[in-house]
Formats: sequence, C-alpha cells, structure tokens
Amino acid sequence: MSIFSIGLSGLSAAQTALSTTSNNLSNVYTEGYNRQLPILGESYSNGSTGTGVSVDEVQRQFNSYVTEQYNDANSQTSALESYQSQVSQIDNLLADSDAGLAPLMQDFFSSLDDLSGAASDPAAREGVLGSASSMAAQFRSFDSYLGDMRSSLNGQLEGAATDINNTATQIASLNDQITQARAKSGEEPNTLLDKRDKLVSDLNELVGADLNVQDGDSYNINLENGQPLVSGTRSYDLEAVSSSEDPSRTVIGYRDAAGNVNQIDDSAFENGELGGLLSFRSETLDNVQNQLGRMTAVLGSEFNAVHEDGVDLNGDDGEAFFNVGSPRVMSNSENDGTGGITAEYDDVNQLTSSDYRITATEDDGVYQAERLSDGKTTTLTLDGDEKASLDGVSLTFSGDAQEGDTFMLQPTRTAAQDFEVAISEGSEIAASSSADGDDSNGDVGSGNNENALALLDLQSEKIVGGTSSVSDAYASLVNDVGNTTNITQVNLDAQSGLTEQLREYQQSESGVNLDEEYANLVRYQQYYQANARVIDVGSQVLDSVLQLR
Repeated sequence: MSIFSIGLSGLSAAQTALSTTSNNLSNVYTEGYNRQLPILGESYSNGSTGTGVSVDEVQRQFNSYVTEQYNDANSQTSALESYQSQVSQIDNLLADSDAGLAPLMQDFFSSLDDLSGAASDPAAREGVLGSASSMAAQFRSFDSYLGDMRSSLNGQLEGAATDINNTATQIASLNDQITQARAKSGEEPNTLLDKRDKLVSDLNELVGADLNVQDGDSYNINLENGQPLVSGTRSYDLEAVSSSEDPSRTVIGYRDAAGNVNQIDDSAFENGELGGLLSFRSETLDNVQNQLGRMTAVLGSEFNAVHEDGVDLNGDDGEAFFNVGSPRVMSNSENDGTGGITAEYDDVNQLTSSDYRITATEDDGVYQAERLSDGKTTTLTLDGDEKASLDGVSLTFSGDAQEGDTFMLQPTRTAAQDFEVAISEGSEIAASSSADGDDSNGDVGSGNNENALALLDLQSEKIVGGTSSVSDAYASLVNDVGNTTNITQVNLDAQSGLTEQLREYQQSESGVNLDEEYANLVRYQQYYQANARVIDVGSQVLDSVLQLR
C-alpha cells in the first residue's frame, strides 16, 4: 500500500479521535452522558508491511455493574427522601408547642379545675365551654390536616404512576431503536444507549426496578414483586386506582397483557419515590390519624359517661358533652354477597389504633378478623342478634355475605372529624353529683362540685388502653413521630453518602475529565499533524521520482 494511503488512514483515524474528544468535551455537563474512547487497530494485508490504521470502534466507557449498584442505592435514597419530606410535616405539626394539642388539653382541664372550685359560677362554666370548644376545634384541625395530606399523597401517587409509565414506554421504544440501529450499521449507537441508561436511572428514582439484559441487547425491567414493566419493545402500565377496600385510598394497579387492572399490595413497593410514599402512608400517616381518633373517641366517650352521671345547674340530668364520630366499616367493592356491617363503640378502653379486615368464612355466621397492625386473627361468631364484639367495637351484621367477602373496619380513623362540644349553655354542664345523694359537705343537688371533680380526674386516669392518660398518649404519639423523623433522617444521610460515593465511582469511569480530554485534544492534534506530514513526505518523494525522468 502506498505511503499516501497509509497517511490518509492516519488522518482519518486522527479526525475520528479529535471528533470523539470534542464530543466528550461538549457533553461534559450532559447528565447521563458516558465518555467515549476511539479504539484504533492496525490495518494490514497479506504482506509483512502494515497498511495503516483503522478505527475499530468508538467505545462507550460504561460499567454496568457499578451503574446497577448506583441505581439501586439511588432508588433507596429517593424512597427515604419521599418518606422524610412527608413525616417531617407531621412532626412539625404535632410538636409545635404553640399550636399543638397538649396546651389546649391542659387549658381544658385547668378550666375544669376552676369550675370545681366554683361550680355555680357562670364565668367558670363559660370558661369550660370555651376551652372545650378550642380543644375540639384543634382535634378537628389536626384531622383535617392529615386528611389533606392523604388527598395530596393520592395525587402524588397518580403523578408517580404517570411518570413511571412514560419512562417505561420510552425505554421500550429505545430497545427497538437500538436493535434496528445495530442491525443497520453494525456499530454501537452510543447516543441511544446513553439515553436508555439515563431513563433506567430515572425509573429507579420513581420505583424499585430490577434490570435484566436479554441477549446482551434488549433491556427487560421488572417491578420488585417480579411483574414485568418493560419486556423488549413492550411496556406495561401502572394505574392509580381507588382501593376496592377503601374508596378514599388510592392504590397502584397493574394492567396485565389481557388489559385487566389488578391492585398491587402497598408492601410490594419498597424503593423509589413510589415506595417511600406508600411506606409513609401505611407506617405513619394511617397510624397517626388512627391514634388521634382513638384519643378523641376515648376522651369524648369517657367524658360523656361521667358527665351523664351528674346534674346540671338547672337540676337536670347531664347529657353528652361531646359529639364523637363512629367507627367506619366499608364493604369491598368486589364482594359477591349482599352482606354489610355497622359498628359503634362499646368499651373504648379496649380500642386499638389498628384497622381490621373482616372476612366471611364458609360457615354461616362466622367471620375472621385480622388486625392489620400485627396480623393477629380473631374468630367472630355472631350471637342471636347478629352481633359480635371486637376490641372495643360492637359490630352488627346484616344481609347475606358470601365466603371470601371482606369488610374494612376502621374503628378510629374518622373519630375526630366531627368532634365538637354538644352543649351550648354553661348551665348545662353537669358539675354536680346526682340529686339523689348528699356530698361530704351536706349539699344536695345542682350546687355541689362532685361531678366536676370526677371530670377533672379523667386528666390523670389511664383510660387509653388502660395504660396511659389522654395527655400521656398524645405525648407518646409526639415522641414516636419525632423518633421516626430522626431515624429516617439518619438513614437518609447515610444512604445519601453511599449513593454519592457510588456516583463518584461511576463518574470516575464514565464521566468526562476536562484535563484528560484537553490532553487528548493536544495529543490527537499532533497525531493529525504527523500523518499530514507523512502525506507531505510522500508527495515530495513522488516529485523527486518524477524529476528523474
């Protein structure tokens, strides 16, 4: 081969190297870009002398193992970030020393203390009504805030599902484009590969995903529960749908190949933004709202019971002081039978902060109740009035339930929604003992303070589960949420550090180093100039030969 051809091959290789380096430099700040490297090889024929240089490929510097580790770590970080952003809002709400419930409950019982010292004083009675109304309003406000968080979370789940579907669709499309590009040119479509890997990283921020490479070519991606999200050139959609057990609760459904949408249990999602949101709801939001409702139901019911034992300033028997919500039972929309359940509070001291799933068995009049907080099951056998009791709740069954039909019992979830003072006049406060008996001072009827003292005693009585007072239960709730917030933050800090380390490791292999690329630019420029000189020398030799003639 002539010296001209050899020089031209060198010029071509140098141009490719310069073009590759220039592309690296221009994409130094492009997210998801992987540095490219020209791989040169010796060109030769059957003879012993080489025939120049060839560009074997422009290789993408990509480490699939490191990238997979980074994506997994980033997915966990995203879940913790979502969880932390939500739980910190509840922590700030409950722990606020000015707007919290603790000072208002203290004010309420302080007003009762004032009333016990002056049972007939209209000002003291109005003070009790005012502090009770403020406390009840704060219970409702907290419940409303948590309800708004629940609605907002439903919207975030819908948005996450849409983003996941769009990303999965793009990955499936790139699978097809990459396959066609390789078949057409026989070269690696590095730009398309970068785009696909960037989308996989984005997907892991949204939801935990397992990547499998089929035949070294196509990406197949499964959810954490094994269901396919991307299979070759096809993607499968997630849908945010209303839960069949609780219509107010948005859950994630999976649309299978037949077009059916099957609801996925929240526990199937652990990582990514989606996993963080679902974990927060099941572990913290549900629990906090249930505990708030439990305190409301216990305080209201116990206070009403004592209040109804007394007499008011008019000599009339005391009536309910507070309006308290009722337990909520919902029939699964997929039930086959016509059965239904209604519920009311029985012994509020036995209430828990858990929800329950009640399932009809094959035996008529027998149901299985699962306490969702710990999985404990209880067999419910109906009495002659079609009733049964479960952890402080009286249940009444109706209709004809079929085997496998389920019902969701939420004993305390909505108890605080309508919590308010039921009486409107201070004279209606039953501060006195029953008119049938004498108190220790010999006073009879509506003027003594015995019932006011009994109401005041509720402040320290262990009426919540028989283990704590209402104030102690609230303090425990604040402490639990605070601990959860702190632990989540610690875990987030640690996970973020690990993710950053993996990112730096990935960039050390795949990222663009400006100093290195600048050095390559100078080196390849000299390489180009040297090959140009080869051609120049060849031209001079040719001229010399021609001059010999």
